[in-house]
Amino acid sequence: MINRLKNKVIVSCQAMPSEPLYKEDCMIAMMQSVVKGGAGGLRVAGIRDIANAKRLFDVPVIGITKPDVIPKNYKEIVYITPTISDALAIVRAGADIVAFDGTQRERKDCTLSEIIKYIKINNRTAMADISTVEEGLKCKELGADILSTTLSGYTMESGDRGTEPDFELLEALVKETNMPVVLEGRIWEPAQVNKAFELGAHCVVIGSAITRPQLITKRFILR
Repeated sequence: MINRLKNKVIVSCQAMPSEPLYKEDCMIAMMQSVVKGGAGGLRVAGIRDIANAKRLFDVPVIGITKPDVIPKNYKEIVYITPTISDALAIVRAGADIVAFDGTQRERKDCTLSEIIKYIKINNRTAMADISTVEEGLKCKELGADILSTTLSGYTMESGDRGTEPDFELLEALVKETNMPVVLEGRIWEPAQVNKAFELGAHCVVIGSAITRPQLITKRFILR
């Protein structure tokens, strides 16, 4: 599965329940569109959409869970696949890869080590969403298979990373962990994808720039 992601662009097809595109037929159409456009994989949130992605498309599926409403204190808490039950639900839905918060922040009912253990026991690939090099090194030590820069700029530990992808974190993780590293977060231009691969990214995940029309539209509105 890791080899299938090599040098691919993965598209994150997600919408919040309060958004029009959250409807099941809309999410399926979105996934169909990006796969037709050449997406080498899908990153999907929620059991319904994970199951549909696996049923309908022959590409690797990265699954996560997250709350229906992102809390205002999101920088302080674990909310991406936070529990063992979340991880196991993703496995049952058929995801090839289970992505989870790989930071050192406190969890309510389990440890980071336990999340990774249960993913591996169920023969799935464990993708750690992290925000710092230290977190990446710890996840490697605990047995994660892939690291992703998903949470850079979205934790107290990583601070404000501005509007650009965190190429610095990507480059450091590639050099210091010798693991497959995914660049995700704030990617808006093809040139940024090219730069990611030049720096050693295993693959790239793009979300808002492709699948969030309200955010794309805002970029064209003069203020």
